[in-house]
Amino acid sequence: LFESLPDHTIMYKLAKKLGFADEMFKNIEVNGEEPLIEDVTREFNKGMWTIGYTGQSPERMKLHMENQHTFDRTTLRALGGPCDGDFYGMPWPCWGTAEMGHPGSANLYDPSLPVAEGGMPFRARFGVERDGDNLLAEDSWPVDSEIQDGYPEFTMAMLKSLGWDGDLTDEERASIEAVAGDKTNWKTDLSGGIQRVAIKHGCAPYGNAKARAVVWTFPDPVPVHREPLYTNRRDLLDKYATYEDKTFWRLPTAYKSIQENDFSKDFPMILTSGRLVEYEGGGDETRSNPWLAELQQDMFIEINPADANDLGIRDGEMVWVHGPEGGKVKVMAMTTQRVGRGVTFMPFHFGGHYQGEDQRSKYPKGSDPYVLGEATNTAQTYGYDSVTQMQETKATLCRIERAA
Repeated sequence: LFESLPDHTIMYKLAKKLGFADEMFKNIEVNGEEPLIEDVTREFNKGMWTIGYTGQSPERMKLHMENQHTFDRTTLRALGGPCDGDFYGMPWPCWGTAEMGHPGSANLYDPSLPVAEGGMPFRARFGVERDGDNLLAEDSWPVDSEIQDGYPEFTMAMLKSLGWDGDLTDEERASIEAVAGDKTNWKTDLSGGIQRVAIKHGCAPYGNAKARAVVWTFPDPVPVHREPLYTNRRDLLDKYATYEDKTFWRLPTAYKSIQENDFSKDFPMILTSGRLVEYEGGGDETRSNPWLAELQQDMFIEINPADANDLGIRDGEMVWVHGPEGGKVKVMAMTTQRVGRGVTFMPFHFGGHYQGEDQRSKYPKGSDPYVLGEATNTAQTYGYDSVTQMQETKATLCRIERAA
């Protein structure tokens, strides 16, 4: 909300209320109750070596803002001027310290550029070999790399073996020794020295490996289609059935025990969910913005005109959408050819109604959004992806009835 305090001020006030603001903000100047945003930026710079959020100092970002006119609108690289060679905004990864002057990376994993100019190979995150197969790159390296082969992540020991440790400054060497000596990794070297020296020699500090197309830590190392737990295509289960029930991290997780039940007779329509351009996420913020809220004021379900006619439903009427696990939502019908026959769609940006009941009175005073509506997840179903720890909201079943 435009009337809200800045996020970093809210964080400070919360930390103060809970009693640890002095510790949390000990390296950050606080003006009244607002932490200095430049110091906040330096704080996250210090802690993000592994993903390259370290080179974007507040001073460099301000310089970009002041010199936007010097950046090419196609390549996003500055042509001359004080930011010469930088990509606008220094997109991650922007390696090393700000003093290193890494330009940021316009495209991930582009070996046609030197690492110092935003190029990079694939990461060596999974060791150097598996089951006798070499996991490091072969016949591939970024332009100007002095190691023209695959190589693992950089450590102090690796710098020494290459004879490159002499490029470290005394301050960098002392910092590395204070961490773990020869065992210090590029990720734990807070001086940035290992990163700087590796990049000076044209190498990526995280190594040069092959892309991992066979993901041996996933339930399906090579992706295969598996039918949703609630599917109406029973004919596909012989070939595309889900997993056996499992336990992940002590969490019993149902798969086959759900899918072996046929819900499609009582819930014949496919239900999916997704985004609208007007709203974001659960919608509490965007539905509280008057200019966005007026663009979509009703929670709805998209229904193909043929299905709507079969069900006796007219465009704009209120309907009940029932899920096979007992949840139901009361929403407005939108008849449209955007969904195929037998398929329905609901956006996931609404909340504040629950199974037909308006819950606006339960919001703290002044915090209720302009627009409320049913949450699609109330009618969605169980489903759990063990890799992302996310529910399955993109494919389930439903039954639609006209609301009385």
